[in-house]
Amino acid sequence: METNEAVTDEAATDEAATDGAVTEEAGTGPETGGAATLGGQLTYRIHDVPVEGGTLRVGEWGPEDPAAPIVLAVHGITASHLAWAPIARACPQVRLIAPDLRGRGRSAGLPGPYGMASHAGDLKAVMEALELPVALLLGHSMGAFVAVVAAQLYPERFSGVLLVDGGLPLAIPAGITKEELFAATLGPAAARLSMRFPDRAAYLDFWRGHPAFAGEHWSQAVADYAGYDLTGEEPDLRPSTSLEAVSQDSMDLYGGGALLPALGELASPGGLGKPVTFLTAPRGLMNETPGLYSPAEIRRWKGELPAVTIREVPDVNHYTIVMGDRGAGAVAHEMRQHRPL
Repeated sequence: METNEAVTDEAATDEAATDGAVTEEAGTGPETGGAATLGGQLTYRIHDVPVEGGTLRVGEWGPEDPAAPIVLAVHGITASHLAWAPIARACPQVRLIAPDLRGRGRSAGLPGPYGMASHAGDLKAVMEALELPVALLLGHSMGAFVAVVAAQLYPERFSGVLLVDGGLPLAIPAGITKEELFAATLGPAAARLSMRFPDRAAYLDFWRGHPAFAGEHWSQAVADYAGYDLTGEEPDLRPSTSLEAVSQDSMDLYGGGALLPALGELASPGGLGKPVTFLTAPRGLMNETPGLYSPAEIRRWKGELPAVTIREVPDVNHYTIVMGDRGAGAVAHEMRQHRPL
């Protein structure tokens, strides 16, 4: 592995050259300089991993001990790897490794094809490039759908699967197309991708006003996450996520593409042949009730997926189930129940 100059809290470079090899940089905080949000000296490193079409940015928190337990974490449809910083803080004994998915964050320039199978292949590339042993696979929102597919395609790579408010197809009401349902559920998040902001402060103000983060839910970790998302130059800053990637990926969220065979295996008596837990949030992307999975949908999935452990995390929404203290604590607790963590 080629190692570059160390990255400090104040300046983390985004311009690592790969020459076909993994590049690695080390620091103690996220690229926005928010080490304090991770608590003490929790080590943070970044890697650039060669994948089809370019390089995938990967963040890693936790001990440098190669014997430490490993969690491979997969973020949501318009998110980045910094969504996992609160969980890294809540579970510091774990090496938490999280990519910016193709079309997002510092991997935004990677071309398609997108879709769950493509992202799953990138996860495999990360594990091979970083020479990772078997890991717990953790996914939030769309990342949970990626996790279901990856666990089915590459079963030898993962010891268990933890799905967080995603991974099971969203119900399509009668008379509603997938496109109309996408507009209703993910439309506000997708609309943000077309917005422009004059400076970083304006973008942070946008997120401060978001119903999911209002009041006590706003934190430095959320500010770091939002700041990392921006690309461009003032006064023409924009979110980094590719709208094309979101559009293509969204079609798999309703049971299409590679998700169908993976779900078929998940619904079999033995499931995926490894422990699978599904955590749900009672409130949705805009802090509304019900969340993405209504009580009726949760009852249905409990009946159809007997091999899956399903639990609700109380008093969280779709974002704060991973980015709030209560949600991050609940996810970290589930991670600790997994062996060999």
